[in-house]
Formats: sequence, C-alpha cells, structure tokens
Amino acid sequence: MDIMIVVQDACFSGQWFTAIILSLCCFLPSCLPAGQTVDFPWIGVETVVIRQGDTAILRCYLSDGQSKGAWLNRSSIIFAGDDKWSVDPRVSIVSGSGSKREYSLQIKKVDVTDDGQYTCSVQSQHTPRTIQIHLTVKVPPKIYEISSDVIVNEGSNVTLYCLANGKPEPTISWRHITPLAKKYESGENLIITGITKDQAGDYECSAQNDISFPDMKTVKVTVNFPPTILEMKYAGVGLGRTALLRCEAAAVPSPVFEWYKGERRLIKGHGINIQNLSSRSVLTVSNMTEDRYGNYTCVATNNLGTANASMPLIPPSTALYGITGSAEVLFACWYLVLALSSFISVY
Repeated sequence: MDIMIVVQDACFSGQWFTAIILSLCCFLPSCLPAGQTVDFPWIGVETVVIRQGDTAILRCYLSDGQSKGAWLNRSSIIFAGDDKWSVDPRVSIVSGSGSKREYSLQIKKVDVTDDGQYTCSVQSQHTPRTIQIHLTVKVPPKIYEISSDVIVNEGSNVTLYCLANGKPEPTISWRHITPLAKKYESGENLIITGITKDQAGDYECSAQNDISFPDMKTVKVTVNFPPTILEMKYAGVGLGRTALLRCEAAAVPSPVFEWYKGERRLIKGHGINIQNLSSRSVLTVSNMTEDRYGNYTCVATNNLGTANASMPLIPPSTALYGITGSAEVLFACWYLVLALSSFISVY
C-alpha cells in the first residue's frame, strides 16, 4: 500500500499521531520501501539567519483547529504534536490560537551545531503539507591562536601568524601600532624581511566579518641593535665649580656606559660621579681644576656592538682670563668641535 494512502487514511480516521509519524517517515530514507519516494505539497522554502548565542524562532502555522504538526531536524524528530522527542532543553514550541494557529520551533542560544535544514509537517483532513526552513548560524570572528612576543636582531626576517575562525570566514589584517599606523596586506601570516629598529613595536592582528566588531590581538616585536650616540652635552663651568656632561645613546638591549678622560677610564670618587640610566649617562665633575679640563669620551656598549663620542670640557668664557688673538681662535675651534660632536650619531 502506498505510504501516502496510509497517511490520508490515518488522518480521516482521526489517528493524528500515527499520521504524523508516518508523514515524518517520508523524510527518513530508512523508513521508506526500497526505491520509493514521496512528494509533498510545498508551502515554501525559507532561510533564517541568526547570530550564535541568540534565540531562533522557525515559523510554522497550522491551517485550522483540526490540523496537527511536527518538527524534524535532518533525520531526527524534534516534536510530534505536543510530544517532545528531543532531549535538548533549548528547544520548545511557540504555540498560538485562532484561525491560523502558530506552531513554531524556538531554539535558545543557537550554536553552529544547530545550523541546517528543519522541516515542519502539517497534517490535516485533506492533504499533508510541509515547510522547509534552513537555519544559518553566523559566528562572530574569534582569534584562537597568535604568535608569541618575539625578540630578534636587526636585519633578521620575522614571520608572525594569526589564526581565527567565524562564519562567514573572517578576513585577517595586520597593522603596525605607530603614529603612522602602517597597514599590511591581509592574510594569516605577516612576513617582515630584514627588519629594522624602526619596525619594532606592537603589531595588531584584526579578524573581521559582517557579524560583529572585529576581534583584535597584538604581538610585541623587540628588535635588538648596537648602540649609537645620539647626543652629548655639557655645562661649562669655571674653576672651583661643578661640571655636568651628559651622554644619550640608543640601543637594545640597553647599553653599559663608560667615561674616559683622554686614555684614562674614570671611576667614581675624588670629585667624579657617574649616574647611568637606561639610555643616558651623566658625568659630574666637582671642584673644577685646571687639570680636569680636556677631552672626555663617552662609550656605550651592548652585546651587539660599541659606540663612542668625545667632547672637550673647557671654561665657559675665555674673556674672563684675558685670552685674546690666537687664543680666541683656538677656543673658537674647540666650540666648533663641541657643536659637531653633539651631532655624532649613526642613528
């Protein structure tokens, strides 16, 4: 006997539950005799798009007070009439009364596993009808793996990676977090060839689709480079006063500073004090005497190299000592050397 005839006979005889189960069998290939298929009248095919975590309502209506309904997900029966077959606590029936009774399926906190085809089967005294609804669950972008912070030497090649998922598949882009905020080509991998110290800093990975705000994470790139002397300054003083000499250097890792007067290395004590900070060293010479004027050298060293710069420490004014003529030319040369030394830098 044709299964449609069985369904219709069950409807006319009031055996609604039997009719529902038999009609749902028409969607389960395992329930049909070999080679037999059944065509149902279609009311329509709908697509419902929902964000992950939201509540989805798949609409279905019964034509009259005598109709019965059922819901099927792929090959599983969810509801047959008011009887719940699913063990999922998130699903329920949204029902209503009137000439067009609602028999909608509600799914709370939808997840990607809920994505797929759903069928509402309606049985009446005349002919069964079905509605198919495709539920599409969209997922916000999420970065699930990114490169760890890296430390490299200047001139090395650097590869950063950033992995993300979402639905639709997110687009991944990179940005160097600087005042210029340089952007790079999109892609999971960011390759920097021959990195320079100017390219050190934080790199931001952004994963974006059309569902929500981008997901962003950063990677810190530290670039080691040898020292360069950026600036040397001093405050010239007269006899018996205190002189300050300052040396600025750029280097990663931070440099170690040393001071020399001529060929002799200076150490703390006897009117000499040296204060080292991360990128600066200050030499203090107390109670200036004639023999403490002369050429001073700042040396900055790290494990990648060494840099040095020198400057003459001279009295602040030659006029006080009555020096004229050729002596003025000599001191003018000293000041010129001092000005030039403040610009000695490979940076």
